Amino acid sequence: MDKIKNLNLRPDWDEFFMTMAEVACTRSTCRRQVGAVIVKNHEVLTIGYNGAPQGLKHCSELGGCMRQRDGIPSGTRQEYCRAAHAEQNAIVQAAKQGVSIMGGTIYVTTFPCSICARMIINSELKRIVYSGDYLDENSKAMLEESGIAIDHFSPEKRLIKLEKCK
Repeated sequence: MDKIKNLNLRPDWDEFFMTMAEVACTRSTCRRQVGAVIVKNHEVLTIGYNGAPQGLKHCSELGGCMRQRDGIPSGTRQEYCRAAHAEQNAIVQAAKQGVSIMGGTIYVTTFPCSICARMIINSELKRIVYSGDYLDENSKAMLEESGIAIDHFSPEKRLIKLEKCK
């Protein structure tokens, strides 16, 4: 009987995979930690988090975030960031492994920037679930035009309690 009661506390798929994205973001070396998980048919295909490209020094090893140092406002000049974004890393990992993400869903802890939006559109992902907002109107416009389903994950309904990414 206790097992049946516990099923009522079982998280839905969006919460389950968003929690994975939040755990992934803890690997990030950036001041704005972001995690992403790409899923298809309720199976995890790949996971990513933001940080310096493979083999390169992290910003923390180079004296801090260049964007912050140079006063670049959030949501602008993403190309100035040294890090590969969580969404980019998840998509690249799938390509390296020869895994098709077409038709899948990406769970990400922050709304995608315009660079990541273009990669998501061209990867033919069909849905984005995000938790944190990001000020990038170009990204929002492109994603809306693309027809990709976009769902905001509301933390108020959570069953699983984890410390949120920064």
